[in-house]
This record gives sequence, C-alpha cells and structure tokens, in this order.
Amino acid sequence: MIPDTPFLRYKDRVARALIDPDPRQDEAVQSLTRLHAEVVEFHGQKSGWLQKMAMFSGTAKTPKGVYIYGPVGRGKSMLMDIFFDAVPVGIKKRRVHFHAFMIEVHDYIHSRAKENSEREGVDAVLPALASVISNRCKVLCFDEFHVTDVADAMILGRLFTALFDHGVSVVATSNWAPDDLYTGGLQRDRFLPFIALLKTRMDVICLDGPVDYRARTLRESSVYFSPLNVESAQRADKLFASLTENEDGYHDLVTVKGRTIDVPIVAKGVARFSFAQLCERPLGAEDYLAIAKRYHTIFLENVPHLGYDRRNEAKRLMTLVDVLYDQKRNLVITADEVAEHLYSGHDHEFEFQRTISRLQEMQSPQWLSRG
Repeated sequence: MIPDTPFLRYKDRVARALIDPDPRQDEAVQSLTRLHAEVVEFHGQKSGWLQKMAMFSGTAKTPKGVYIYGPVGRGKSMLMDIFFDAVPVGIKKRRVHFHAFMIEVHDYIHSRAKENSEREGVDAVLPALASVISNRCKVLCFDEFHVTDVADAMILGRLFTALFDHGVSVVATSNWAPDDLYTGGLQRDRFLPFIALLKTRMDVICLDGPVDYRARTLRESSVYFSPLNVESAQRADKLFASLTENEDGYHDLVTVKGRTIDVPIVAKGVARFSFAQLCERPLGAEDYLAIAKRYHTIFLENVPHLGYDRRNEAKRLMTLVDVLYDQKRNLVITADEVAEHLYSGHDHEFEFQRTISRLQEMQSPQWLSRG
C-alpha cells in the first residue's frame, strides 16, 4: 500500500534506499506534509458551494503554500513530485514548468484582446484568468520558478493575488530566494509587492544541503560517450532521464539580438542539442553564451570526426566548449571519437589542443563536484 502523506512517502523511499537520508530534505517535506493535510481538509471535505461561501465570508483561508529554493541537484523537484503524487485524485491538481505556464498566461491575454472589440486591459483580464485556472485546479505546482521578463513581472502580483483569493494552493521550486527574484530588472520596485505576497502566503524554505545529487549522477555515469552507436545513445538517454527525473521535456526558444535559436528539448535546466544544431549553423560566442546562461547542463550529440572539410564546424565547437567552460556549465557529449582523436585537420590543430584539454577537465570528478 502506498503511504498517503508526503512525509510517509519520503520516509518509504529512504527506507528502500531509493534516496539517501538528507536532514534538509526532511525539513522541507515536513512543510509539504503540513500543506497536504490542510489541502485535504480544505478541498476534500467541503462541497464546492460550501467552500465558495466560506471563502466569500472570510471564514476560510487558502492553505499556505510552499516555496522551496536552493542550488541545483538538492532534490527540490523530487520533493514537490512526492507532494503532488500524494494529493488525492479527487482534488484537482496540476504540475507545470513555470516558463510554460507564463506562455499560457500571455496566450490567454492575447486571445482575450483579439476577442473583444473594446480594448480590455490586463487588470480586467487577470481575475477572469484566475477564475479559469481555479476551476481547473486547486493545487498548482510550479517547477523552476524564475522571473526575467518585465511583462511577467508586472503580471504576477495581480494574478497570484487572484489565485490565492480563489482558493488555489501553490507549491514552487526555484534556484532563487524570493528576495533575489528579478534582481536588476526593469521597474523592479513595482515587483516588490509580489515578493512580499510570496513571503506572506507561502512557507519559504531553503534547501541547500551539502550534496549535489545531480552532480553525483554525472560523476557516476560519465559525460562523454563514444563511439556513436546504439549503446552510446542509450546511455545518453538514460543520463538525461536521470538528470531530469523522467520529466517530460518541452520545446524552448533562445533569442539573441533578434536571432532565434531553437532548443528541441529542455527539462529541469538540461538542454539537448545535436551537433548539427549548434555547430553546423552560423552561431557564435554570443549565441553560445545565451544558451549557457539559460541552462546548467548541455547535451551535444552525434559529434562526427572533424577533418579539413569540417574546419568551420570545428571552430564553432571550440568556441562552444570555451564558453561552456568559462561559464562553468556541464557538457555531455556523444561523439564518433574520443576527444584526443576528434579533430584531424590542420587549420585549428594547435588551438584544438586547448579544446581537448578542456573537454578532459570537464569530464573529471573535480569539475563535476565543483558545486
């Protein structure tokens, strides 16, 4: 029988040695268990109209959410998934990547603007959107909560206030503390009330244990697979699934000065590219820097042997490796040859030695343990 609370589910995983005991995770799961109990009571025992009457009269208050932040690889998403799975199926719930959610928000605002002959302001649209969301889910879980766009920043305070007023409980994971969200952004002073709202309506928990489980996975798996064959492809697939905890990937776009870089699959900050996508197209250091700032781990797959006829592709690979190295990003490669034999041309023979050295260092336990 599956345990019915986040705490019991977490302890069951520890007892079966599926995960290691972690005191900081233990603290976070206590808060999630508190929320679970309140959600079950608030949404599970009240009929719809009774709950609405209680909300309207002020006698009921939306269960306080949970905001978990900290460095990558500490188990934030895993704990949120444990909570999400423990919420009874009779309670409407949704788990979504925050980036994908905000795309939906902007699409809704845009569609409302097209439908109405009279221009409808965002302030008028957001309460209606909150009502739509609350009808579809009472528990909303966001992965990788982060704010970089001024349009998002101006929307969030009004939208989340309306969601809380509609009885939606929120769980979010992030690499940033609430006070560090949207740092340096345009009109950030108008974003500060949203930060205050988060800190009031959600338990804020720092999950910063000493063990980076994602880095450990990289160390134990290897990050350079060659030659190109079925086994290498399967090992890369397995590593991607492990790093992303089998989360469904999504399509992303990175914009650099009007240019758009297509990212075929992303999950939990891990982006997956083919060699053709990054090195056979006219991309440069600025493009690679934008990618490095957006994702902490890059998969570069199907790297061929590079001879004289591929000197331009070899140059782009050198630039890509330099940028990822300087930005301290993880690089996973599937290649036709080991790094030492990857290039046999003459144009970049001397410079490519630095690329070989960096590729070797980026495979080392020291690099993967750097934090």
